[in-house]
Amino acid sequence: MDDAAATTTEAPATDPPATDAPAKAVPLKVADAALTQVLAILAAEDDPESLALRIEVTGTRGVEYTYDLAFEERDRAEPDDLIYQQGELTIMVPADSVDPLWGATLDVPSASGQGGLVIRNPNRPDPLTQFDVELSGTVTERVNQLLDQSINPALAAHGGFARLVEVRESTAVVTMGGGCQGCAVSALTLREGIQKSILEHIPEITEVVDATDHDAGENPFYTD
Repeated sequence: MDDAAATTTEAPATDPPATDAPAKAVPLKVADAALTQVLAILAAEDDPESLALRIEVTGTRGVEYTYDLAFEERDRAEPDDLIYQQGELTIMVPADSVDPLWGATLDVPSASGQGGLVIRNPNRPDPLTQFDVELSGTVTERVNQLLDQSINPALAAHGGFARLVEVRESTAVVTMGGGCQGCAVSALTLREGIQKSILEHIPEITEVVDATDHDAGENPFYTD
């Protein structure tokens, strides 16, 4: 999994108490090296005791989430924000960012000499949620309509496309081409986006199989 770059910005100061959340209720953890770095930055702020590190999912970029990290006054927290402690650091996560950040870790980059912080997140956004679709006809016709109306417009932004090879009873066999052929994340795209969308919109389909030859093609859009 690629590291997602995260930047830290600064903010002013004042004070309400933070609550310690049980370990099981913590969506994002902070690695020791990152905690040391963040606390060092926090210490240079005016009235650091009044500040929390706010970590928010702000959108998506391809198959990754985008984030905003900032020191923010604790008393500016929304009523449904999740506030918890990790060591001496108070962390504030907006309610709608809790699920996308569940299981993630704030860490330092693994590459030697690279600065800043990264968020290693096992979760991926569904790139197809912004498209409305209307489907009718046979199972094969509906799969093709779904590909044409929502899936391929999303893949087109990365130079790729998906095509239905055939429907075998309750299985849809799909192949990916263009930028998706040889793509390092196309299997993830298929599982997290295409398969999810087909299974959700076409109940007769219970399995989606990727028939793409990812070793073929001269210039895949992404490479390992």
